[in-house]
Amino acid sequence: MLFAIIAMDKPASLDLRQATRPAHLAYLQTYVHRIVEAGPLLDAKGQPQGSLIVIDLADRAEAEIFAANDPYSKAGLFESTLIRPYRAVFRGGSLLE
Repeated sequence: MLFAIIAMDKPASLDLRQATRPAHLAYLQTYVHRIVEAGPLLDAKGQPQGSLIVIDLADRAEAEIFAANDPYSKAGLFESTLIRPYRAVFRGGSLLE
């Protein structure tokens, strides 16, 4: 099942994000076969202010565990995290329905 995980950074936390990024990317590599899309959400100046991950996991419980174990989350980077089931309609320029 696909889940969208949207996490917003705490204000003035760019230094923490940058310091934790190598561990975050290493963590994502352990799920590379399950990640559909992932990347930072940007502010008006193009600076990261959050994260978006679309990932294929068994259920919401697994999505919650995945999100909680992200090094960004463990470092206290996020102000909020939203986890929602997701259904893709378009992917790679193609309609999936």
